[in-house]
Amino acid sequence: LHVNGPVLTDEQGSPMVLRGTSSHGITWYPRYLNGSAMKTLAEYGANVQRIAVYTEPENAYIEAPVQSLNYLYMGIESALAADMYVIVDWHILKDSDPNEYAEEAKEFFAEMAQKYKNSKGVIYEICNEPNGNISWSKDVKPYAEEIINTIRTYDSDAIILVGNPQWDQDLDSVVADRLSGNNIMYTCHFYAGTHTQWLRDKITNALNNGIPVFVSEWGTSSADGNGGVFTDETNKWLNYMADKKISWCNWSLCDKNETSAALNQGANASEGLSDSELSDSGKIVFRSFK
Repeated sequence: LHVNGPVLTDEQGSPMVLRGTSSHGITWYPRYLNGSAMKTLAEYGANVQRIAVYTEPENAYIEAPVQSLNYLYMGIESALAADMYVIVDWHILKDSDPNEYAEEAKEFFAEMAQKYKNSKGVIYEICNEPNGNISWSKDVKPYAEEIINTIRTYDSDAIILVGNPQWDQDLDSVVADRLSGNNIMYTCHFYAGTHTQWLRDKITNALNNGIPVFVSEWGTSSADGNGGVFTDETNKWLNYMADKKISWCNWSLCDKNETSAALNQGANASEGLSDSELSDSGKIVFRSFK
């Protein structure tokens, strides 16, 4: 994969669109990252899986790094074996400033880049949803430059996804002050019940200014994961992303008791996933992979 202007392209230089799901926190829902689950996603037409490595709260990477890495590697290898791309997502959220765990992030991405430097299927997402009292130029961009340099020490070509303030909705700041370097894309996240035409306008402005956008997380619900399913607005988003050839990962491949979960409670991924195990949200999403 390569980035050409605002477009993700394949080896031949043709536009490439990735469509898949995001895991929820891997230490809470590891059972949906096994080989059977990834094989089923691929059979439905998905070609990418995002794996969310939460930094916080309890039982996440900062507190339980070995467990997190074990589940992460299971997910990566399962997705690659299913001939899917895989996004390694450093999932900051409550730690709203990515600089809080910058040293841990450098160590993490150094390990990832060394291990997967020869893989064409691994994509790095270096900071999920920066938020709170931070800015792009003062906080997020310097962090990104440091982490990108760490990855590029070992892997000169991998696609790197970079978040931005306001939960990945401050694309205007990126337009005014973009990063230098190759194969860098910028993430935007939306939830259909909360984020509507105004955010699509921001994405359009970014694309028109040559900024490559990857929707690495989106939901059919409101931003809190509940409400909806907002079918009409979801379809507007799906049509928009298809028209603009924007790659996406839906939140989330789990059976949590919330609207945005793609699976019904108790769904068993050990022998694949049947249509009856898909939630109302999951049915919309899985039909949209192809």
